[in-house]
Amino acid sequence: MATTRLPMRHLREILRQKYELNRSHREVARSVGVSAGGVAGAASRAKAVGLDWAQIQTLSDESLEERLYGPRGGKREGRAALPDAAYLSVELRKPGVTLQLLHLEYLEKHSNGYRYTAFCAHYSEWLAKRSPTMRQVHHGGDKLFVDYSGKKPRIVDAGTGEVTEVELFVAVLGASNYTYAEATRTQQVPDWIGSHVRALSAIGGVPRAVVPDQLKSGVTVACRYEPGIQRSYEELAEHYGTVILPARPAHPRDKAKAEAGVRVAQRWILGRVRNQTFFSLTELNARIAELVAELNDYRMRVYGASRRELFERLDRPALGALPAERFAYGEWKAVKVNIDYHVEYDHHYYSVEHTLLGAALDVRATRTTVEIFRGTERLTSHVRSRERGRHTTKPEHMPKSHQKHLEWTPSRIVSWAESIGPETGKLASAILAERRHPEQGYRSCLGILRLSKRYGADRLEAACARAVTAGARSYRHVESILKHGLDRLAPTETSSPQLSLVHENVRGRDYYH
Repeated sequence: MATTRLPMRHLREILRQKYELNRSHREVARSVGVSAGGVAGAASRAKAVGLDWAQIQTLSDESLEERLYGPRGGKREGRAALPDAAYLSVELRKPGVTLQLLHLEYLEKHSNGYRYTAFCAHYSEWLAKRSPTMRQVHHGGDKLFVDYSGKKPRIVDAGTGEVTEVELFVAVLGASNYTYAEATRTQQVPDWIGSHVRALSAIGGVPRAVVPDQLKSGVTVACRYEPGIQRSYEELAEHYGTVILPARPAHPRDKAKAEAGVRVAQRWILGRVRNQTFFSLTELNARIAELVAELNDYRMRVYGASRRELFERLDRPALGALPAERFAYGEWKAVKVNIDYHVEYDHHYYSVEHTLLGAALDVRATRTTVEIFRGTERLTSHVRSRERGRHTTKPEHMPKSHQKHLEWTPSRIVSWAESIGPETGKLASAILAERRHPEQGYRSCLGILRLSKRYGADRLEAACARAVTAGARSYRHVESILKHGLDRLAPTETSSPQLSLVHENVRGRDYYH
């Protein structure tokens, strides 16, 4: 069993009371505040090496400790070397590796080595001296820690000289400390998601979990037990086959790797570029990529290996495969179907099935596509349009009556009118030309053409001829001509006083009886 070393001030006081005052073990133990066994052990060791109180007074703390317990961290006479704690720390990050397994491997090389309890005690003593982030055991391919740096790099506008602070995104793999960093304009959702996509691409695989801080771009509801994940962020995790595990609020150790990685990035990157000027984000990121490559290749003294070497040994074999396609960022918006069976996104209107009037739906918009969902059901999609105030409509979404109307076009209406006669065709063309939009003249033209069912094609053609001559441009003009039989008058009578009374606002005496 590993020997517990007493503090030197306790040890000296024990030996003083034993040698000078000749007190019992129990009396010394109560006085010093240690166990009676500890007093007995200290006295036995001093006696075994032949020390008396006069000699003890002349020895320094280091010399006294070495005489009683032997050198720290060195080899014991007749015993194998202490286990390599740094090696143990690295190996424990591999899936399925335990201290018990490593102890068995250690004994295979050193049959007279430390037993399991002493082996573990030595490793625990070494681990206690490391930073808090190193005391956590992170397995290969398990977690990717992500965060933004509080200290920010800058870019300069080449034209105006204006200095703009930008964000520094940092991602660190737990097992190997392999680091990715880049600068973005903001911490908003599009930049946040884009940085994750590029980080996973640079790593070349997918960890089992991503650990962010409680950043609003990633976590909409900060909660220790059930945090609400932003929908696009949740969609990214689903696409890559991983999960989002936000750090608990006010628990910095949950994301200690990210915080340590940010501190390293600040020293290694921001410290190196502090006197350099960058005129674009692209230029800045090119320099950051060079510095991150150097950081990952730097040999860490504690582990005797670089981040890249540890990444190749620990993380890369355990990472999941990247999907065939990169994640396409989509922005979500809750919408309500308007009375015209369209929903609004970015000042443009997109159709849905007309039976969904008033329904609450969700829109997912990418750079090129607008998708509409009801819960998880994808209802329809449209090519994204940037025209403000305009509509994108699918014919199958319209009611049957609206679909019939949609089938008509100016050329089709004029063609139908010309099938009755050239004058009817002229009148239809004139009506469509005078409207601000051709569709505004559809109803007038269709009404005129349907008059042929009641009065016949010949009479309609004659009525349209008179309307064209008189400059009439509406359904009411033509109907009035037919109703009063003016289409039967000879052409010479077109200038008669009676014709001057034909007008849509003049009803005639028959209207009042």
